[in-house]
Amino acid sequence: MATAPPLEFLPPRLDGRVLALGRLVLPLWLRWRCRIAAVEVEGMATLVEAMRSFQAGESRLLIAFRHPSLDDPLSMARLLWVELAEAGRRQGLRFDPAPTGQFLFDRGIPLWAGPAMGWIFTHLGGASIQRSKLDLPALRTARKLLLEGPHPFALAPEGATNGHNERLSPLEPGTAQLAFWTAADLAEAGRHERMDLLPIGLQYSFIEPVWGAIEALLCRLEEGAGLAPDPGHDLDPSRLHGRLVRLGERMLEQMEAFYRDKVHLALPEACAPAADTAEPEPAFGPRLQRLMDLALRRVEQSFGMGPSGSLTDRCRRLEQAGWDRLYPAQPPGGEPPSPLAQALADRLAEETAAQLWHMRVVESFVAVSGSYVRERPSQERFADTLLLLWDTQCRIQGHTANQRPRLGRRRVRISIDRPIVVDGRLADYRRDRRQAVQALTEELELRLERLIVPSRLD
Repeated sequence: MATAPPLEFLPPRLDGRVLALGRLVLPLWLRWRCRIAAVEVEGMATLVEAMRSFQAGESRLLIAFRHPSLDDPLSMARLLWVELAEAGRRQGLRFDPAPTGQFLFDRGIPLWAGPAMGWIFTHLGGASIQRSKLDLPALRTARKLLLEGPHPFALAPEGATNGHNERLSPLEPGTAQLAFWTAADLAEAGRHERMDLLPIGLQYSFIEPVWGAIEALLCRLEEGAGLAPDPGHDLDPSRLHGRLVRLGERMLEQMEAFYRDKVHLALPEACAPAADTAEPEPAFGPRLQRLMDLALRRVEQSFGMGPSGSLTDRCRRLEQAGWDRLYPAQPPGGEPPSPLAQALADRLAEETAAQLWHMRVVESFVAVSGSYVRERPSQERFADTLLLLWDTQCRIQGHTANQRPRLGRRRVRISIDRPIVVDGRLADYRRDRRQAVQALTEELELRLERLIVPSRLD
């Protein structure tokens, strides 16, 4: 693998023709590719009023949405392009321009999904951001669009998907910071618009029972881990849960053996369950956390870094350090590297790509929990966990995880909370910026948590 040119900032290039084509294609794509056959919206009146206020020049609008799935951008597009426009017409409102939103997207998406995806996102109004560094062009663009853009701005404050419909990842402070920057910019310019932060929840559920598809995926994963699938095809959730625990244990055992015996990490022997424990699941979480910590330490050591922050934070820092090696910045006015220097840089790129493989495996496995299904054995929670394990097996086997199995027709439930008026917190922000950002982030996290509805137990 050779080094490549530096990763450039991808600015928004909102194109009305691309947007119009997207509006035509979206319903078919949602139904046939994503298998989202129904959209349920709660709190639409709030969104209609927020958009009316924005277009009337009474407020600026920052939409903060949950991010449990890679389908979320399409669900948000459906909300703004279709559901909001229709709700406005029912109330006699004609939004001009037609509702849409501008947004930030991870700069890594065009690397794994292809350059075409980056082109589509930018021409739909998106701007790229490198999440693990101070990406000044992205932050300046977001700040300018929030202050002056013709459309609301949308962010996922979790920063990335976690694969869990019913668990919220810790929120990053950037959403609150952008909201405060915009409120301060409005006040400094003597403008009287409100700065509204609108929480929106996204949650997916199956329209029909999909236990058969869940069991079929479980069989595929068992075979991938070298386990003999249960020939009884018993769809009882408690029995499936036992197989899920067995699968997780098997995958963890193989990964522990790989890192202990082949990579030579100082891993202890696998922990046996306590004698009074009915199943080994309680030991799964600590064992998995220990394994992922040691795997990341190995990559951090090779990059000359120390561990800092959560596992997710460490993955992002490693990703950025890897990008800095794979896409090195060229010194201004410098001479081209000699053939020997270039060969050494290419060798470093090869080793970096190999090291990042360990980080990607951790990244796939980091959201897997030993308690998520046990707490509530619904088909949605089974599907969430099995798909995360599917991602992990794909990473380990060197396959792409882009074509995830679709287990059945789904509905998306979109819940719109009342907006948080940021202006009323501006005095606190001026007094103590860090504390104000933390308080707003905590309020947003609480609002998004409340929008999660427990799945049904069929």
